[in-house]
Amino acid sequence: MEYLVAGARGLLGLVFLVSVVGKVAGRHAFTAFAESVRSFGMLPPGLVRPAARTVTAGEAAVCVLMTVPARGATAAGFALAAVLLAAFTAAIAAAVRRGATAPCRCFGPSTTPLGTPHLVRNLALCAVAVSGAGALAVPVAAGARPGGAVVAGAAGLIAGIVVTQLDHLMALFRPLPAAPAADAAAAPVRRHRNAG
Repeated sequence: MEYLVAGARGLLGLVFLVSVVGKVAGRHAFTAFAESVRSFGMLPPGLVRPAARTVTAGEAAVCVLMTVPARGATAAGFALAAVLLAAFTAAIAAAVRRGATAPCRCFGPSTTPLGTPHLVRNLALCAVAVSGAGALAVPVAAGARPGGAVVAGAAGLIAGIVVTQLDHLMALFRPLPAAPAADAAAAPVRRHRNAG
């Protein structure tokens, strides 16, 4: 179970770190995040910025708790991550149901509108947090090796990179936009020339 804990710490620690950095990388980054919170339409305007600050502080707390080697701190980090992810999932689900097309600013700038992939991602991350907390409840096995924990932690970091780049990876598989109107207007001219 120690390997599961190490992998979950690596994954969630990196995901929340990238999320915090994406929101505090500059005044514009935080303003854009707060604007995306506003576009969910769930909060009165006066609560948007305080909510955005609270989310960012909670994410930063998860990062710190995931780096503290004490089991109690790690358990608190998993619990806080699960609560935040459940709240994010509920907010995204409500926004999607209302037809909101706000971009996901989870990890900084993005043009990808909120949707099912974000719900699935957050539910999977929430499951990782719950699994990590559950694994902490199991006594440390005598046969657990530090090298295995390092490998599991590295695997978690790699998974975290994939998760934080998911919007960019999905963009690679989006259908190409339709041809501009100028190309469509030129098509009959080309056909006419070919016929002659």
